[in-house]
Amino acid sequence: MIKEINSSKVKEFLKENTNVEILDVRTPAEWKNTGRPDGKKVGTQTHFVTIERDAGGTVDLSFIDKVKEKIDVKKKLLIICRSGSRSALASHLLSKENYECINIIDGYEGNGVSPGWINENLPYYFDNEE
Repeated sequence: MIKEINSSKVKEFLKENTNVEILDVRTPAEWKNTGRPDGKKVGTQTHFVTIERDAGGTVDLSFIDKVKEKIDVKKKLLIICRSGSRSALASHLLSKENYECINIIDGYEGNGVSPGWINENLPYYFDNEE
């Protein structure tokens, strides 16, 4: 079973847990238009690897290899997308590869019930601000 967390609990979770990194699975267009979560400002590192599907809905499994190249399997992963569904899929796939995954269920922009990363005033930046 995949663990879940609301973005409102992320800061507290990171204070209480070590060896955790953030994985943002949104698209480059989303990063450009709405910004990127700034893990450095909450004491961790953020990685950016898009999870993609083809026209038929099949996930491009090279996503798993890209994550493995960037992130040690010993790291716990807080996984985020726009609203929580792609991050749930990524959590499912990566948990099969022995990653400990925690899905940020309200995502970066909120899910209609919870406000999401940016609306919880968690740190973020735009590429031209790095």
